[in-house]
Amino acid sequence: MKSKHFLLVNRDISWLSFNDRVLQEANDPSVPLLERMKFLGIVSNNRDEFFRVRIATIKRMARLGKQGAQIMGEDPVALLNSIQEVIIRQQEEFDNSYGNLLRELELAGIFIVNEKQLKPDQSEFARQFFREQVLPTLVPILLDNVTEFPYLRDRSIYF
Repeated sequence: MKSKHFLLVNRDISWLSFNDRVLQEANDPSVPLLERMKFLGIVSNNRDEFFRVRIATIKRMARLGKQGAQIMGEDPVALLNSIQEVIIRQQEEFDNSYGNLLRELELAGIFIVNEKQLKPDQSEFARQFFREQVLPTLVPILLDNVTEFPYLRDRSIYF
């Protein structure tokens, strides 16, 4: 009886391949423009979660050395290097896609602007919205002269 050998793709590399397919949707001109922007948002959210969960775990395995490699079934440092290559390529493609979509949005009369590009009435609306909706939800954390870094909750925004 012949032995069968299967080529297995690492689950993290496979997950990044899924994100490539989502990025392809963002680049597909047959997909409506705003849907393409949503796909870029999905790619970005997926990448955030990937780093928060998978990269953190792989880095912990890398710190374990040979024991980490045994647990994972492969060298975590080599895997991190492979992941980095894919992430760099994906980021370049993401940036190109975003730039192209911004140009297409402008042709459709949709503009993404920063605070310096706002008209006075738009600027006042943004200030009022910030004061009433955003500011009440902010909680400052002072990090100057602390001996231990404070616990940061997952799925929260920190600046």
